Amino acid sequence: MELPIDHFRLLGVSPSANAEEVLRAFQLRLDRPPKQGFTYEVLAQRSELLRLSADLLSNPAERQSYELALIEGSSGLELSSNREVAGLLLLWESNASFQAFKLAKKALQPPQAPALGSGRESDLTLIAALACRDASIEEQACRRYASGADLLQEGIQLLQRMGKLVEERKTLESDLESLLPYRILDLLSREKEEEKSHQEGLMLLEDFVNKRGGLEGKRNSEKIAGLNQNDFELFFLQIRKFLTAKEQSKIYVNWYRRGSEDAGFLAAFALIASGYSYRKPELLQEARKYLRNININGFDPMPLIGCLDLLLGDVTQAESRFRSSSDEKLKDWLDNYPGETLGALCDYCRNWLKKDVLVGFSDVEIQTVNLDDWFASQEVQVYVEQLESKGALGIAKAGFSFLSSLTPEQQIENNSSRNLEEKADLPMPGGALGENFNESSFKSRLDIKEFFLRSNLVEKIVSKYYSIFELIKNSDFKSFILKRPIYTSSLAFIGLFIVGTSLGVLTQRKPSQNNDLSNISKSELVKPEDIKNRDNGSTKIENNKEKLDLKKSIPLTSLDPSNQEIKSLVESWLEGKADILNGSESQFLSSVARASLFNRVIEQRKKDKLLGQRQIINADITSINIVQKSDRRIAADVELNYQDKLISSSGEILSETVIPSLKVKYIIGKNKKNWLIVDYISGN
Repeated sequence: MELPIDHFRLLGVSPSANAEEVLRAFQLRLDRPPKQGFTYEVLAQRSELLRLSADLLSNPAERQSYELALIEGSSGLELSSNREVAGLLLLWESNASFQAFKLAKKALQPPQAPALGSGRESDLTLIAALACRDASIEEQACRRYASGADLLQEGIQLLQRMGKLVEERKTLESDLESLLPYRILDLLSREKEEEKSHQEGLMLLEDFVNKRGGLEGKRNSEKIAGLNQNDFELFFLQIRKFLTAKEQSKIYVNWYRRGSEDAGFLAAFALIASGYSYRKPELLQEARKYLRNININGFDPMPLIGCLDLLLGDVTQAESRFRSSSDEKLKDWLDNYPGETLGALCDYCRNWLKKDVLVGFSDVEIQTVNLDDWFASQEVQVYVEQLESKGALGIAKAGFSFLSSLTPEQQIENNSSRNLEEKADLPMPGGALGENFNESSFKSRLDIKEFFLRSNLVEKIVSKYYSIFELIKNSDFKSFILKRPIYTSSLAFIGLFIVGTSLGVLTQRKPSQNNDLSNISKSELVKPEDIKNRDNGSTKIENNKEKLDLKKSIPLTSLDPSNQEIKSLVESWLEGKADILNGSESQFLSSVARASLFNRVIEQRKKDKLLGQRQIINADITSINIVQKSDRRIAADVELNYQDKLISSSGEILSETVIPSLKVKYIIGKNKKNWLIVDYISGN
């Protein structure tokens, strides 16, 4: 046998060691033989091999010849057959465990297998067991867990075949079981090309969870792989991101059928993620039954089922689900939402999909959730229409209409029409234009003064009608109408309503134009005196005037606030907040902010006061852009020149922040008669 080791490693000395160091190392090795139960014969042969190496390395002439041979590429040691086992023992002692295990295993195979019951067989088996465990530990240290597990399996099979060393075999089996979670993670996290390894990891995962008695761990789970429930949940969170939504839904369903309630919950989420990402609405229907059947203490499925109703176009049923929820805070939020109920349902659904559903899957990478894209999908439209034809749901006007699926206006309207759309209500799922054409929604448009003052109003209405007539010429649309007589009557009604309303608007436009012009608030006109003041640099007078106008406009009760009024509302919020956090009082903060925001400022002041601190805040609006506007809700992007200081009771500045260009989005809602700041999101 040729051992893959040289005399230096065999003896355990450095190639630069002198003769004295070699002899000292030799003596230490003789005094410290392995104590794992080897026979006297193999230990004697071990001592003889060590002595031969020490003699060679301590003799200058022989050492020089040996070193020249090493340089020329001769690195192995030739051993006679009666010294093979001792050589393997020294190889294992030299931390070459992998080579020692493979060579010992080979020596135990026919035809060179030793005689049954001989000391040689006993020593080789013990070397194989010890070297196998050490080799596996070395692989684990390099994060090659699957390779380490394979070595342990080889060792276990060898010991079972030999029928020896029961305790050592149990040790290897225990190591293999403890290695299972890491082995699964290693296999599942590999590249997609290694499909065989991935499938092996899936099989091991399923078997692992089944042995635990489900995700909850009902059958002495701490004894399996050495993980308690908390450790297992952390492990499971790690491996989820390496599995697709389809793979997860399959294994969750299997575990749910075996009695795991948690698996049913996760199965629903995986089906929803897969259905939403790949536009397969039938998977949402399948997920619904799992959510209904979940019986977990404290779990309220109604809002989640309501989201599924919304995604399947049934807005009325979705609202009913939310109203039947046991969560009083949710229902209170729905009642106080600054806008239409449908807008609240959409916001909740988008947030739920983004934060809870579409996470933890290797094939789902969605940064934003766009319900318009979902409803614009052909697969979704066809499926929802099939549900409607079967009487499975009743589709609300504002939820999912055939007009929103065709959307010819989006292709015809040019850039000049986008400003009109910004004046309209917030977008419904799929761009739902059905709500925009009913009486209440159209009346809200008539309330907007600038809508009447646009010179190209006639041109836009004609363009709308032209787009509809062009659509009717299309054969696909004809077949769509013929197949769906319900939609034919709906389209006819909507068309006649638009024509009649538009003619009424046009006939009233001329007399109303002068009235509308006279109704424009004087605050929006530029006075010559103001220009003169600016030219003369009378900053102080101007600032006092602005503060006076600011207080006069609070509370803001305009039906259609101008940009200047919205800016004044935000300035009032900034000024009032700054006054309170500075330790003063504000006369109008409660009139410009929702109660929850006002209380948040008061709580912050209480905390500062307990610490003997106050804040000095200077925030000047440099620009404001209205991005969304309806009769109940306004969204504005505001840019601030922001500075704040945290002051101690002794006047010392504890911290200071300067942000020359801080971007903040303000959400403004109408509460009865007044416009209030509902929420804000800050950050560059």
